[in-house]
Amino acid sequence: MASSSSTYRSSSSSDGGNPSDSAVTVDERKRKRMLSNRESARRSRMRKQKHVDDLTAQINQLSSDNRQILTSLTVTSELYMKIQAENSVLTAQLAELSTRLESLNEIVDLVTTTNGGGDQIDGCGFDDRTAGINCDGYYDDMMMSGVNHWGGSVYTNQPIMANDINMY
Repeated sequence: MASSSSTYRSSSSSDGGNPSDSAVTVDERKRKRMLSNRESARRSRMRKQKHVDDLTAQINQLSSDNRQILTSLTVTSELYMKIQAENSVLTAQLAELSTRLESLNEIVDLVTTTNGGGDQIDGCGFDDRTAGINCDGYYDDMMMSGVNHWGGSVYTNQPIMANDINMY
């Protein structure tokens, strides 16, 4: 830089101007350039600091969003596992109830085909008739045609019904 300032001085002095005036102008230019460079560096540091602050704020926001998404994912996973367990229970219950329904349908088919439509027997194979029972709820000896003397019906393979037993 010393050579450039001397160049300015030599060119100024060759113009016939005062050498001290040219030195002042050169120093003034240097001072202005230095101030301009300082101001530019300050603005650059401010831009850089603003950029770093913006990136820090963005990091904080993304971290918050990430935590919120992870929490939501955890809750959703727990809910999914709960629903999956409930679905497994319901599927097992469906299989059990389907099997029971098939068994009951087979029993109904068996009872209706063996009955032949003559006697009135319900789907469980019990005798629905109340033959031999008077209005008091006791067996009448005169009407005991379908009932044996031990208190049960003539159908020996049938269970004893509550109305077949005398309750005192």
